Amino acid sequence: MTSESAHLVLYEEEFKSLEAALVRLRQDANAKAVFLIDKNGQQIAAAGEVEDFDVMSLASLTAGNVAATDGLAKLIGEREFSVLFHEGERDHIHISIVAGRAILVVIFDDRSSLGLVRLRVKRASGDLEKIFDSMLAKGTSGDPATGRSSPFSEITDEDIDALFSE
Repeated sequence: MTSESAHLVLYEEEFKSLEAALVRLRQDANAKAVFLIDKNGQQIAAAGEVEDFDVMSLASLTAGNVAATDGLAKLIGEREFSVLFHEGERDHIHISIVAGRAILVVIFDDRSSLGLVRLRVKRASGDLEKIFDSMLAKGTSGDPATGRSSPFSEITDEDIDALFSE
């Protein structure tokens, strides 16, 4: 099972770690808002002035943008474009892929710079990847701290078939 196809269980501890990493990134990059989105277009976590944005639309359009850009990359023989940047009159969007499974969106204005955002995103991506690795380890082998396995680890296809055949 590859890390891209594995389903993750998001425990409260990891969620808080993800949020803390986004808050730190927002402060370090002097950004307006930071979002972590899954590749299906669902928000995982956010920090900053998130109330200023239609988050559902932002998340789904960003995921679509990344999917379209992946198609462009393949057309020219690239595996993917891991970083996208859109420059507006007031606001700018930096989009990057984290751990091959999530999309990190940083919205910033002229109080910051693309260079600063790229530098801070690089560090934050490493932090986020470690959190995802922890989530993957818990999802496949259980929670090392408690010894509990994922709540779904014992459910088999036969269990699901039996549930729906009754």
